[in-house]
Amino acid sequence: MSAMVSSTPLSAPTADGVSVGVPRVEAGGVPGAGRVLPTRAELAAVLPWPGLRRGSTVAVHGSVSLLFALLAEATANGSWATVVGLPGINLVAAAEAGVSLERLAVVPQPGSDPAGVIAALLDGVDLVVVGGTGRVLDADARRLSARARHRGSVLLPFGRWPGAEVQLRCSGARWRGLGHGHGHLREREIAVHAEGRGAASRPRSCRVLLPSRDGAIAPVESPPVESSAVETSAVATVSDVATAGERPAARAHLRAVAG
Repeated sequence: MSAMVSSTPLSAPTADGVSVGVPRVEAGGVPGAGRVLPTRAELAAVLPWPGLRRGSTVAVHGSVSLLFALLAEATANGSWATVVGLPGINLVAAAEAGVSLERLAVVPQPGSDPAGVIAALLDGVDLVVVGGTGRVLDADARRLSARARHRGSVLLPFGRWPGAEVQLRCSGARWRGLGHGHGHLREREIAVHAEGRGAASRPRSCRVLLPSRDGAIAPVESPPVESSAVETSAVATVSDVATAGERPAARAHLRAVAG
């Protein structure tokens, strides 16, 4: 499917209501050239750089939790981020993931010229998340990636984006916390995969907790011995007793519970 918005020149310096502050230009004429914004170590393990490299385009597919995890460390360390075109974004979940809401701007509806709005934000914001990527023409997407390189911002499309240097996806999710018919969902173990071009041409993957018990990303650790055993409830079943060898004490307990 092609985009809904016509190709738009990206030379407009601002969009209505956006204040632009272009970062200081460093070596090579690129703001922040060679610098990276910090990320959690769990994500740095799959990125081709030790963080989010300024000027890069990193496409995130299918996981808002992964998107929040990418924003968390950078905003906590003073970087500004904006989310464009994701009207249903959950700010409570973002805060639980570690995103500093004081440094997060949200533009739910970018209007009829999303490419122009994104271009203006790339001029003055460290990290720009783009939802509704299907509304941006391929030609505009490539120009926006070039603008991010020139301005030293990090472009984070949530979905397909031609020319992205890194593509991040999740798979193999397993929730933890539920026993046999009881318990609460506490954390989700998931595999994060990265592939792309250039420095990211070698595929990488790792398993993390996303979210962990506190809502943020965390490394996967081996569960303690006691947590690997199934917790027994006060009410046993006939099959439970049979599996246990039908010990007399177990049968007596079953009769007592059954009344």
